[in-house]
Order: sequence, then structure tokens, then C-alpha cells
Amino acid sequence: MNAPLRKAGVVILVLFGLLFINLNYVQAYKADDYRTSDYNGRVQVAEYERPRGVIEVGGQALAESKPTGDTLKYLRVYPSKQVEAWAPVVGYKPVNGAATGIERSENELLAGTSDTLFADRISDMFTGDNTGGGNVVLSLKTDAQSVAYRELVNNKRGVGKGAAVAIDPRTGAIQAMVTMPSFDPNPLTSHDKKVAQAAYTKLIKDADQPLLNRGLNETLPPGSTFKTIISAAALQNGYDVDSELPAGSVYKESGAVIRNAEDEVCPTAQVTLKEALTDSCNTAFAQLGVKLGADKVKQTAQAFGFETDDLTVGNLKDGGLPVAASHTGKIQNPDGSTDKGALAQSSIGQRDVRMTTLQGALIAATVANGGKQMRPYLVQQQLGPDRRPLYTANPQTLRTPIDGTVAGKMQEMMVSVVENGTGKNAHIDGMRVGGKTGTAQNAEGKDPHGWFVGFAFNDQGEPVSAVCVMLENVPGGHASAEAARISGLIMKAAAGRGGD
Repeated sequence: MNAPLRKAGVVILVLFGLLFINLNYVQAYKADDYRTSDYNGRVQVAEYERPRGVIEVGGQALAESKPTGDTLKYLRVYPSKQVEAWAPVVGYKPVNGAATGIERSENELLAGTSDTLFADRISDMFTGDNTGGGNVVLSLKTDAQSVAYRELVNNKRGVGKGAAVAIDPRTGAIQAMVTMPSFDPNPLTSHDKKVAQAAYTKLIKDADQPLLNRGLNETLPPGSTFKTIISAAALQNGYDVDSELPAGSVYKESGAVIRNAEDEVCPTAQVTLKEALTDSCNTAFAQLGVKLGADKVKQTAQAFGFETDDLTVGNLKDGGLPVAASHTGKIQNPDGSTDKGALAQSSIGQRDVRMTTLQGALIAATVANGGKQMRPYLVQQQLGPDRRPLYTANPQTLRTPIDGTVAGKMQEMMVSVVENGTGKNAHIDGMRVGGKTGTAQNAEGKDPHGWFVGFAFNDQGEPVSAVCVMLENVPGGHASAEAARISGLIMKAAAGRGGD
């Protein structure tokens, strides 16, 4: 065989070898990815052969499938009259593209492809039926969710963006999770691709980001709500509720100038820790943070959940909606030493401190639950197509940031905030309520954010709800007052006492 033919033969063998390797790669390693791709038309048709399971709360369907008689036999619909209240949690399942929210995290169960529904699929092979997918029951409380959405949207300060999260401190069950602005998911699941794409394009281009779950995925400076962390650090390091702290009207540290919100707030040279939290004394907490040191501040924040980047909220087995990490910031100079000016500002929840609304609710829930922080969850139950129970949430302890003694002292101080201090708007008749307000400066020329974190005990002495409400860019001063008012109504509703 001459040289040119030999070379051609080698090239052909190499090409056949590469083709063989590619075919095996596609079939052995990529087949599942291609099969389950959101853009695989045949998979889409097959997926719509059976009704997708229901997402529900309190017997009310939040997401269900309706027969169409078309090639795609079922249309995913969201029938609630207050659909925008639920959308950020429930999410949506489009024909093209990826699902979001619970529709995504519980997709295998809802679609009927979960291993837990294997027996149902085997039964279908013999009966010829297309049994529907499994069902998901959420932990949300209808009244609390409704009140949270209504009060956020109709807030008294004309704010257009915000979030609210309420948790049962004893279990971690999320009672309410609301984002403002929100969206109607129904156009996004239309079988008309042009309609669905137009709806998505409009939402994605909206500068107010209605598709963003602000409660889980937006981090903002928490202002004075972060003083709960500094208080916990102090109580764990030799301070008590009656310990005297240096205060005054102005405190200067390494170029940072700390002032109180108003001249009448702790103008004296010293205040107790309890008084400082009750009146939200910036100068006292800035000096306290510097005295404790950056390491203790960071360690306490981390113990409560700051810097955690792997938390999800869904069922307690696996998966769920991802939660953005809250951060304290580095609080250091370029040479690695502590930047005391930054530490002073961070100790009042400013500088580079950033927190999610969920994290705020977890702080309050931890204090209310005696120092034990329960892992938050949204999925209360998973049910088969025949509504047989497949899974029921079994509460899990996530971490224990503080002991019962410290938690008890923090409860005392936070109750004082509501009864005697800046959080009076959160008061609920007949319930023991504690909390902490926060007004956070942000971009220059922008109105501050208003925060409130708090908890409520019933008349049996049980912690029944913990909440965080965040309102972005609140005009008119006293930004946290409206957040406190809304928080009180949400906790009242979560406790089953109405929301008016």
C-alpha cells in the first residue's frame, strides 16, 4: 500500500474512532441531559400527557393542571384570586424554559417521575392510565400570607418594594413569605409561545425586578436590627442587661462619626444595655462593638447564620429554594488589622453588613425559641396522586447560636423595645411581643430602608410566630415604624387571631 493511501486510511480510522467515542459519550453520559432538557419537544409532549400534581395550602389549590384537548393535554394554571401573593414561593412551570420556586424544587414529585411514585408508574403500565403527579402541601398559613401581602402592597408610606417572612419559632415552618412587587404566573405558562415569551420579557426588563424573591435572595443593610447580634455577643461575653455602656450624642472612631437618630436618644454619657436596645442608641452600640472586637461580632453573626451560602428552603430531605448568604463584611484594613471605624459602623448594621429578610426572621425566631434555631421549611407534606402521605416535615434543629439564659435576657430586652421603645407599632393586645426596629441608610440621596424583626408569644407563653419585614427606600422619616406595624399584623394573623 502506497504512502498516500496509508495516510488516508489512518485519518479515516481516527475519524471513525472519534465518532464512536462521541456516540458513546452522547448515549452514556449526555442522554439524560438531552432527554430532560426543557427544549426537548418530544419530552414536552410526553410531560403533558399526565396532569401535574397540585401545590396547595389549607385545602386551596395554588397550582394545578387543567385539561386542554390539545397536543399538550394539560395547562398549568394558578387559580388563586390573590395569585401575586403566592407567586414568588410557588413559582411557575413554563412549556419552554426552566421552572422556578416550588414548581422547580418539587418538580420530580409534581411531574410524577419521583422514585417515591415508582409503584404508581408500574401500575399505569398494566392499566394504561396516566396517573397524575404527586401533590405538595405548603407550610404557609393562608391568613398570614394574605395579611402580609395586603399590608405590604397597601403600606402607608407609598413604598413599592419590600418583603416579609414569618416563621414558627418552634418548628421552622414558614408561615408567610411575600415579595413586593410580584407577578402573575399564568401568562408565563401559556401554550402560546409568543404570549409566554412576551410576558417573560416584560417582567425581566422591569427595573423593579418582580421575579426576584426579595425575602430569600436580596441582601440589604439591616440597620439597627443588627444590634440584636451585638447584644447577643455582649451577653455571651460578660455583659448583662443592666451593664452600663458609654453612649453620648456623638462617637468618633478612626474617621467614622456615629450619631443617634435624634438628639433626644441617649444623650447621657452612659446607658444600660437594655436601655440602649430599647431606644436604639447608635453611639452605645458602636462603642460596644469596638469593645467586643471584630472577631466576636463576626463569630456571633456566623452562629446565627451569617456567611451561610448553602441554605435552601423547601422540604427537609433535600433541595428547595436557594437562600442568599448574609454577610458582616471584612471589617479590616488593607494590612489585615481591624478597621475600627468600619467596626463601629457595622455594629449598627451599616457599612458592609448585608442581610436577607429570612435571616432577620431567623434571628427573632432563635431568640423566641430559647436559643435554638430550627431549619426553615416550606413543604409541610408530600402526597401521592391518591393523596396518601409520602412525607411529612419533621422539624430539625439547624444550629444553637445562644443558650437559654442569653435568649431569655434578649427576650426581655426586645419586649422592652415594643413596650417602651421604638417598636411600639408592633404591639398586639393579649400577646407578649418583642422586636427590634432598624433604619438603614444606603445609596446617597436615597431614602433609608425600614426593618423590623420580632416575635410573639401567646397567652400560654408559647412562641407562635417570628417575623421580619423589610421596606425599601421609605420616605418621610422613621422608616421602621411602618415595618413594625405590618409585622404586628402578620404575627397576629399567624397566631390565628385575625389580621385587622
